[in-house]
Amino acid sequence: MIGRTARATAPGVAPVSNTETLPAPIRLTRRLLGQELILVLALSLGASGVSALISFVGSLTAPVSLRAQHATLNGSITPGRPWLDLTWHLFNIASALVPVALVAYLLVREGSSIRALGFDLTQRWSDLGKGFLVAAAIGGSGLLLYLGARASGANLTVVPSALPDVWWRIPVLILSAVQNAVVEEVIVVGYMLRRLGQLGWSWPATVAASALLRGSYHLYQGVGGFVGNVVMGVIFCWLYSRWRRVAPLVIAHGLIDTVAFVGYVLLAGHVSWLPT
Repeated sequence: MIGRTARATAPGVAPVSNTETLPAPIRLTRRLLGQELILVLALSLGASGVSALISFVGSLTAPVSLRAQHATLNGSITPGRPWLDLTWHLFNIASALVPVALVAYLLVREGSSIRALGFDLTQRWSDLGKGFLVAAAIGGSGLLLYLGARASGANLTVVPSALPDVWWRIPVLILSAVQNAVVEEVIVVGYMLRRLGQLGWSWPATVAASALLRGSYHLYQGVGGFVGNVVMGVIFCWLYSRWRRVAPLVIAHGLIDTVAFVGYVLLAGHVSWLPT
């Protein structure tokens, strides 16, 4: 018949009507928001925190001191096969960003968007300036804390890059730094503070939860990595409360990691103060 489309269906299965309406949206209760937060963290940095804790216990119980052990941040996945190695790194970077896409989707579902976290380009120059200032202030003090923690025996020797000397090493390190920054600041600062606030948590409790989570997934580096990142977490939460934007924090974090990753490649073995 003209104007109608025949649709085949399996025996016993009722055809789906084109006019069938979707169910009304479910009201986002505190219970649902809490479950959502747990699931997002379980798929991302919460799971990383558990993994880092297991790794730290393994390091503590190893027969050698912490400073004699190494924590490699960016290593070769398939040594001797550079193109396959590159493919794996790009895949890992892309897949690590999926929880951020999930957060963006969940915010749209609640009638908002990721712009509510200040993750957009509307204040790009202001965000860039703030990001550079924060990176300069935290980057140097973070390096001193790491060197002190390692010298005291409380930290592993962190190896920011063990990638082979191939053409894609620096680009992959920069992409890895950006990925770390986006995932951590969007989820641990913007999204987590928003959800905990909606759940009725007090501001001190919210900051403590965010900062401790940030410290937890750096435990694989040792006590210094944990403490330094808890302090960084408190500072970033305070800055977010003033600016209401995660973009400058993403920029600052990306710059800190880029300098650490690329700087290690350029300086390792050439300066005496940098442990390798």
